Amino acid sequence: MKAIRFHEYGGPDVLGYEDVPVPTPGDGQVLVRVAGTTFNNVEGNIRAGLMQGPMPLTLPHIPGLDVAGTVAALGDGVTALSEGDRVVGFLPFVDDGAAAEYVVADATALALAPRSIPLADAAALPLVGLTALQALFEHARLESGQRILVNGASGPVGGYAVQLAKAAGAHVIATASPGTRALVTKQGADEIIDYTAAEVAASLTEPVDVLLNLAPIDPDGFAALADRVRDGGVVVSTTVWMPAPSDADRGVRGIDLYVRSDHDQLADLVARVDAGELTVDIARRVPLSDLASVHADAAAGALQGKVVVVPAAD
Repeated sequence: MKAIRFHEYGGPDVLGYEDVPVPTPGDGQVLVRVAGTTFNNVEGNIRAGLMQGPMPLTLPHIPGLDVAGTVAALGDGVTALSEGDRVVGFLPFVDDGAAAEYVVADATALALAPRSIPLADAAALPLVGLTALQALFEHARLESGQRILVNGASGPVGGYAVQLAKAAGAHVIATASPGTRALVTKQGADEIIDYTAAEVAASLTEPVDVLLNLAPIDPDGFAALADRVRDGGVVVSTTVWMPAPSDADRGVRGIDLYVRSDHDQLADLVARVDAGELTVDIARRVPLSDLASVHADAAAGALQGKVVVVPAAD
């Protein structure tokens, strides 16, 4: 089969389009014929060697944390899935991923894919959708009527966070640029702050119950936003290299989010998609052989929206 691999850490040029053996599923695993995977920013950091401590790899390594595809073979002990099932999943950081024509995955990590969107596009749901859901409801414990600021709302995680928070009955304040304002409005934001025109913290008319930070931010800016969280509120952040600010005197919790795979949560997201309650937005689709160019665009700060990566058809 064809796969993207890197044999050493480095820039996007270490990614090679290679012939590799089709993997064999072990106990409790399935072989998935990949319809689509995606690029996530963390994958650029992994490839560059910046995550070797928390995410040690065995090289060569195949990237691709998200998978959407069809079950091609079952390992021993798998009863919940059948050959031909359309599935989606979030794969472990340190295992070979889905930037390939086939990938092996634990059956428990996979959920049946949405039927209402193309199978390849469903790869844009697992990692970022789970990040948003876990941030809002496990960590922030968001409730109807609360005010939430989503900083970085126009990114892939932010798009799901805005939609999920709005569906939960929250008052959603989102940051966006003039170019992304229409998208964030469509996703359900009640208020939009143009971060290119004014300081976000100064633009808040009143405190928020929840601050969800999804964007690169300097420490002073982060502290200023955290100061706008009301007493007893919460700050949740995916920028784990910069700890989320907390304030014990005011009862403000700071939480650094590490997303995890969760079958039931993923199945819930799929159900929302098929019910028309959650939109999967795709910026563009690229062939697997062009994945290195996606990494290069991301490294240059030129990547916009969610990119789905598709293996060549037979």
